[in-house]
Amino acid sequence: MKVLRTPDACFANLPDYPFAAHYLEVGTALRLHYVDEGPRDGKLVLMLHGEPSWSFLYRFMIPPVAAAGLRVLAPDLIGFGKSDKPAQRSDYSFSGQVAWLREWIEALDLRDITLVCQDWGSLIGLRLAAESPERFARVILSNGGLPTGAEKMSLTWRLWEKFARLSPWFPIGRILQFGTKRKLTPAEIAAYDAPFPAESFKAAARIYPALVPVLYDDPEAAKNRAAWAVYRQWQKPFITCFSDGDPVTRGWNQYFVRAVPGAQGQEHCTLHGGHFIQEDDPLRFAELVIAACNKHP
Repeated sequence: MKVLRTPDACFANLPDYPFAAHYLEVGTALRLHYVDEGPRDGKLVLMLHGEPSWSFLYRFMIPPVAAAGLRVLAPDLIGFGKSDKPAQRSDYSFSGQVAWLREWIEALDLRDITLVCQDWGSLIGLRLAAESPERFARVILSNGGLPTGAEKMSLTWRLWEKFARLSPWFPIGRILQFGTKRKLTPAEIAAYDAPFPAESFKAAARIYPALVPVLYDDPEAAKNRAAWAVYRQWQKPFITCFSDGDPVTRGWNQYFVRAVPGAQGQEHCTLHGGHFIQEDDPLRFAELVIAACNKHP
């Protein structure tokens, strides 16, 4: 496997991202980067980004959550951010990404985790929590889901999948802007581009839309259905906070509110913004995370 590593110089002078870098090897000597902020003995909050973003997405949420006495961990998925990037699209799979992150969680022996997830972070995070429920205390889900092959995907998603797979032009920063209501600054757009100094670094960003299990006979869809069986019995807190302006996942929160026992009686809310809600409404999102951790022992 050919593995690429983005030079550290690409991450110089990132706006609002002062966090120290931490690394752990997973898989076949792949270096996984993560942010680790807040008191070591604080309740664990795991913030999982999606595609094609990285932990920079959570830069406005990490400080207030850590300041509230919680320990925030925000990894970069393999293929994204400061983590290593296998160079071939065939190097990536849904289960492979789950396995890499599970290895990281087990190596750090993370327990009583509050999962905060969105986009592909939700597909991966929800599988992890269903497969290792003893490690997770609660779930906070925004603009994401766990497709089983039975859902009808939106036109917006179908166009995005084709664009990611086929377009010769794939500007990561502008893609983030397309999914965000507020206008990103040039420095913020450059920060989203930073992990990908050349097209060869974009294999994961290119392939993950096509790895969403939209067909019923996809083996990953079967694994997601098994995860759904866990959530239909899930008694721990399960909170949804979808945005009011996401054409990709609109309405998906209702699947969880209706089906998950732990979602009953929770204070589900609507955040204001687009798909990448961490850019549009980060402080309300952070307040919800803090409140959920303080409310539930």
